[in-house]
Amino acid sequence: MTSELYWLTLSIASIGLLWIPYLLQLIAQLGMVGAIWDPTGAHPHEADWALRAKRAHYNAIENIAVFAPLTLMVVMLELNDELTAMAALIYFVVRLAHYFIYIAALPVIRSAAFFIGFLCQMAMAGRLL
Repeated sequence: MTSELYWLTLSIASIGLLWIPYLLQLIAQLGMVGAIWDPTGAHPHEADWALRAKRAHYNAIENIAVFAPLTLMVVMLELNDELTAMAALIYFVVRLAHYFIYIAALPVIRSAAFFIGFLCQMAMAGRLL
């Protein structure tokens, strides 16, 4: 497995877990039955951090939809190198940090983490072009 695929796998796996904290908050708030018994899915989180966690999770999903195909194309076309390996590692670190920074309500730092993740996406795109 290449470094790019390793870090991509960790990025995807972490996104698969990011819903857990805000679901646990909802269970604490509404109880187990109340948390799962809403046919609309519009659960009213009372904790601001949980609302931010949900938005950060959605943002992570939106961004992996860009990063993953670029990374897969880089590897499939055998265009990976030290730059793309480093971009994949940095992407994983800053996107995970972005989640916790978002929950902590640190907007300027959150934007910086988001932008660094964007630059990692562009490194992959640049390597393809």
